Amino acid sequence: MTVTAGRRLSWWGWGYEDEALPRAEQEDLARLVAPLLGMAEVPAVRQPAGVDALDLPAPRVAPPAALAAISSDDRRDRAAHAYGRSFRDVVRAFEGRVDHPPDLVLRPRDEAEVVGALDWCSSQRIAAIPFGGGTSVVGGVEPAVGDAYRGAVSLDLRAMGRVLDVDRTSRAARIEAGVLGPSLEEQLRPHGMTMRHYPQSFQFSTLGGWLATRSGGHYATLHTHIDDFVESMRVVTPRGVLETRRLPGSGAGPSPDRLFLGSEGILGVITQAWMRLQDPPVHRAQTALHFGGFDDAVEATRVLAQSGLNPANCRLLDPVEAMVSGAGDGSAALLLVTFESHDHPCEAMLARAVEIGRDHGGEPHVPRGGGRDAEATASWRSAFVRAPYLRDAMVALGLVSETFETAITWDRFAPFHAAVLGATQRAVGEICGGGVVSCRFTHVYPDGCAPYYTVIAPSRPGAQLGQWEEIKRAAAAAIIAAGGTITHHHAVGRDHRPWYDRQRPDLFAAALRAAKLELDPAGVLNPGVLLDPA
Repeated sequence: MTVTAGRRLSWWGWGYEDEALPRAEQEDLARLVAPLLGMAEVPAVRQPAGVDALDLPAPRVAPPAALAAISSDDRRDRAAHAYGRSFRDVVRAFEGRVDHPPDLVLRPRDEAEVVGALDWCSSQRIAAIPFGGGTSVVGGVEPAVGDAYRGAVSLDLRAMGRVLDVDRTSRAARIEAGVLGPSLEEQLRPHGMTMRHYPQSFQFSTLGGWLATRSGGHYATLHTHIDDFVESMRVVTPRGVLETRRLPGSGAGPSPDRLFLGSEGILGVITQAWMRLQDPPVHRAQTALHFGGFDDAVEATRVLAQSGLNPANCRLLDPVEAMVSGAGDGSAALLLVTFESHDHPCEAMLARAVEIGRDHGGEPHVPRGGGRDAEATASWRSAFVRAPYLRDAMVALGLVSETFETAITWDRFAPFHAAVLGATQRAVGEICGGGVVSCRFTHVYPDGCAPYYTVIAPSRPGAQLGQWEEIKRAAAAAIIAAGGTITHHHAVGRDHRPWYDRQRPDLFAAALRAAKLELDPAGVLNPGVLLDPA
């Protein structure tokens, strides 16, 4: 059973069952989106399949005695570990289509049990899928491994969730990889420290998952990826345990940490990491600037990103994104800017950011009816946290709801954005007959930005996944053709493999295969992700 602190996680959708949109709110959402998407009728709310009605195949393997205590073949356990939380995953689970459940769920309590699990899987040709919080939105944890394996197990690390050591002097901690975001911060709080890495999945994802997927977090500038917080890592591979030296920096050859960051579980299981910490912020200043033109807002964002001010939050919403998130009325683009510090006041930095915005036609945002500009930021933040639950509700309404993100340099952004937005809008119109496509910047750098696109569109009965796949292909092809990356922070998984293979240099692919063969000679770790099974 999947239970956390007395509350049950949804087996098919996002987060806790008691936080999902109730039926009345789903019906309100249906009435809201129907005219926005040009639908002639308000879509009906459908109900998800019950876990007891699932037709799961019997487990093909049984655990050895040494692993029996950490093994489960419970129906709900297997169903909850069959997918991540991508649109494709959620639709299939909602409809009761669980085609490739793991045969077993293993929950190691320490590193020795991880070693035992990998030894068993390697010797018996059983695929092992490392599993953190299961929040992958790219098909990264699905046990769809083909017929070349005797079975597949999901290796759930969440029983390994402790902060083991805290070095207050160096501001770092040694942390087990299975810790969930809230538990990590709770354990650091008595030491007066924080890691302050807050991806959208923070509540339900793990440190190991952040590392394995190179997740993007709270900071929109400077420390944008989890990579920036790593001092060293400890990884269990089928060939043995590997631990990197804990250092603030090193120029000693290629970084071994970098080999495992973003490896998505194909090279080893991350069990521990020394992570850089921070003093919690005590000073904060924020504003929301509105711009009549999106191009002006982009230029202001570029100048701000190159100013050296390094705001903690620097999110640009186009007019459609601002309206959909409740932060605006659709008439203007919004630039949300926040500075924070443990050491010094932030008002001077915020004042300079406002000057930069005004130099490009921006003005502090005043919501309809008056009020403070902080309300726009609060509205956006609330929508950001609730977005996955809204996505699940749109699945229940039979809509297509997809997000995709990328990165591009500033000099290429304008033609890139026109190509990607145009290709996606055309695909949505041709495939679904209408819909909305919006854009926001999640992270910005001195040399470029990370645009994040959202698609909401109607679908025909029975065609929800097919239409999603056509739109996904059109958008991904446009991203690669225009020179962007197939993912800035969502990882590759199975959903992005066709375009990752085009983006990745062939010689690097060969080197990665060689590393895979050396570390995982039986090829049991997460087959099909990043590389085809040998």
